[in-house]
Amino acid sequence: MDSPRSEHLSGWGRYPAAMCRVYRPEAPEELSGLLASGAETSYIARGHGRSYGDAAINPGGGVISQERLNRFLAFDAASGFMECEAGVSFAEIIEHLLPRGFFPAVTPGTKFVTVGGAIAADIHGKNHHRDGSFASFLLSFDLLTPTGEHLRCSRHENRDVFWATIGGMGLTGVILRARFRLRRIETAFVRVHYQKAKNLARALEGMAAGDARSQYSVAWIDCLAGGRSLGRSVLMRGDHATSAEACGLPLPPPPKFNIPFNMPSCLLNGFSVRAFNILYYALHREIVERIVHLDPFFYPLDKVANWNRLYGKRGFVQYQVALPLEKGAAALAELLGRLARSRRASFLAVLKRFGESNSGLLSFPMPGYTLALDIPYALGLVTFLHELDEVVVRCGGRIYLAKDALQSPGTFAAAYPRLNEFRAIQKQLDPRGVFRSALARRLEIV
Repeated sequence: MDSPRSEHLSGWGRYPAAMCRVYRPEAPEELSGLLASGAETSYIARGHGRSYGDAAINPGGGVISQERLNRFLAFDAASGFMECEAGVSFAEIIEHLLPRGFFPAVTPGTKFVTVGGAIAADIHGKNHHRDGSFASFLLSFDLLTPTGEHLRCSRHENRDVFWATIGGMGLTGVILRARFRLRRIETAFVRVHYQKAKNLARALEGMAAGDARSQYSVAWIDCLAGGRSLGRSVLMRGDHATSAEACGLPLPPPPKFNIPFNMPSCLLNGFSVRAFNILYYALHREIVERIVHLDPFFYPLDKVANWNRLYGKRGFVQYQVALPLEKGAAALAELLGRLARSRRASFLAVLKRFGESNSGLLSFPMPGYTLALDIPYALGLVTFLHELDEVVVRCGGRIYLAKDALQSPGTFAAAYPRLNEFRAIQKQLDPRGVFRSALARRLEIV
C-alpha cells in the first residue's frame, strides 16, 4: 500500500469539501493492518466518490479508497450470482457481463458506483416499485469490523449487522466482498413508453395507472413550472427489449463529452433552466414508444464526463426525499410550489414511485414517492432547504443520506425511527469510534 496522501475531497456535488488523508490498499490483508496500526483516529471507506454530500469524507482523518480492491472473484452464469470485491464498479460489471446477457438487477442513475457503495447506501433505481432496492438481490457480504474481526453477514448469519450495514453509510466497517444476483437480459436496449402529464395530479395518476405494467418507471419533472402547470412531467416507463425488438439496431458510439474546467456559477440559473424545461417538455409528443440503448435511459448524465463542473466552484446540493403514499401528493405539491416561487433552479428533477421498504435500519425507500433535485449552492440555500425539511418530516418522510449535505440532526432523528437500534449495533461493533465521517458527525449518527 502506498503512503497516504493528503487530498481535498468532496462528494459528487462538490459541497462540502475537506482535507483528508487517503489510503489506497491493494489487498484486503492491508486493511486489517491499517486499522490495527493506529495511524489515524478515525476512518471512512470510499468508492468512486459518487455520493453527493459528506458521506465519504473525513476531515482531518483517514479515508480508505477501495478503487484498487476491484477484483471479480466468481460468477455463475446459470443462476446469475456473482462474487466480487467491494471496489468493483457497476461500469465494470456492465462492461464484462452485459455481452454475456447480464445486467445489474438494481442500478442508480450512474454506473460509476461501487458494489460496496451500493450496499452502504442501499441504492434504488427506476424499478423500486417492483423489485425493491439493491438489498433485494444481495445474498451476503464479508465485513471487516473496526475491531479487526471478519464477519460473514446475510439474512441468516449476523443478521443484525447485515441490516445495519445496508444503508449504514459505511459506519459499521469496511465491506470486503459481496455476493449478489444479476438480471438476465437479451439485449442492450430498452423499450420505453413516453407520456406527457400537464401537471402533478396527472403525473401521479399516470404513475398509479401504468407503473405496475413496466419494469422501470421514472418521470422528468419541471420544477420551475407553477400555477396550473405545477409539476408538469414527462413519464418514462421501460422494459428490457427482446432480441426481436432490437434486431438490427446499431450500438451507439462511446461518449466523448467532457467538461474540462469549472463553468461560471451563473450558467445554470432560473432563466437557463426554465428555457431548457420549456424546450424539453415541448419536444416530447403526448404518447410515443421507442427502443433506446440502455445508457441514455439508465445513465443519461454519464455520457458527459465531469458534468458536476457545470455548477462551478461552489458546487451543488442534491436533495432527495421519500414521501409516504397517503400524504405524499400534498407534500410534493407544497415542495414544488415553494421551489417554483423561490426561483431556485434544479437542472435535473426526477420523480419516482417507491414500492415496499426493507429491514435496513437506515434504508431510505418507503412506500410512496421520491423526488430528487439538483440545486446550485448559493446564499440562503441552507435556510431554504431546512424549510423544505419541515414539510418532509411533517408528512412522515425522510431525506436520503447518500445525497444529503445540509439536514440537521433533529430532522434526521425524526425521520429515521430505527436510529437507536442502529446506534446500539454500531457501538457494539465499534466501541472505540474508529469509523466516522463528516456526515456521521454532522447528524450525530454515532
